[in-house]
Amino acid sequence: MKRAAVIGLGDISAIHLAAIAGNPEIELCAVCDIDPAAKERAPEGVPFYTDYKVMAQEVKPDCVHVCLPHYLHYPVSEYFAEHGIHVFCEKPVALNTEQAEKFVALEAAHPELHIGICLQNRLNESVEMLKEIIDGGEYGKVVATKGVVLWARPKSYYDCKPWRGKWETAGGGCMINQSVHTLDLLYHLGGKVENLRASVAQILGYGIEVEDTVAANLFYENGARGLFMATTANYQNESVQISVRLEKAEFAILENTLYRINADGTREKLVEDARMPGTKFYYGASHAKLIARFYKALEEGTDNYIHVRDAEMSIRLIDAIQKAGKTHEAETV
Repeated sequence: MKRAAVIGLGDISAIHLAAIAGNPEIELCAVCDIDPAAKERAPEGVPFYTDYKVMAQEVKPDCVHVCLPHYLHYPVSEYFAEHGIHVFCEKPVALNTEQAEKFVALEAAHPELHIGICLQNRLNESVEMLKEIIDGGEYGKVVATKGVVLWARPKSYYDCKPWRGKWETAGGGCMINQSVHTLDLLYHLGGKVENLRASVAQILGYGIEVEDTVAANLFYENGARGLFMATTANYQNESVQISVRLEKAEFAILENTLYRINADGTREKLVEDARMPGTKFYYGASHAKLIARFYKALEEGTDNYIHVRDAEMSIRLIDAIQKAGKTHEAETV
């Protein structure tokens, strides 16, 4: 059994705490948040800290879950890695490519440690089956992809937590916060993106620094093309749409369900994602699945989890899209 601590008791921490509580192989030994009032959200009987360094010294967990604002992901993970403690870090892996490269180097410098990144949508049943279909080769190679994220965020979303709207603390807007999973899956399913063109905009008029709407044309190394669109200016949150066209068939993930799209436009249902009652629908149910896999890897000393090096490409894509939106030219990823 491994002893885990959770740092940051914001919205996403509830998912981590539930996954830990539901796994008999993990013991929650401490929680931490700089806001003393967050103690009310801590599980009963679990030691609460406002300083993660003091927590590390006194509790000495086997692993920490980093559920903090984006700008703290790398420095806090670095602190624990340097102190010999395993890390399971929420997305995004870093604020920008430069920081992501530092994180990759940190991981490489500590082969004795496991540093996992929470890109849990790779473990959705729909994505796992689609990945198997693509890798199986029965329908040929990937020739096109599409990822669409149409969500809504009111001004109060940024007002209540100002770090979300600033470059220095968020690293971006609708891409790094709301659609980093989608960009990760376009890479995971389609392969490495070689270059891209993009348009990046603010259309909400909230007075924030970061983007709220983006469209990008992706050009893969294998010759495939992709379309990525994301916004937080929609009137409601809609399910993410992901499509992959192979040489001999087309597949789409719609409403958390994988379909084969027939030549006449009809859909054949293949598999539906598991759901987690009582949470935001877009969280899905794969956090617990990924956390269980990570701790199994800790116990067995294997590398069957999502590494920092696996997550780096999503940040490279975001940075390239941001740059292309400014230059209006093709940008290399």
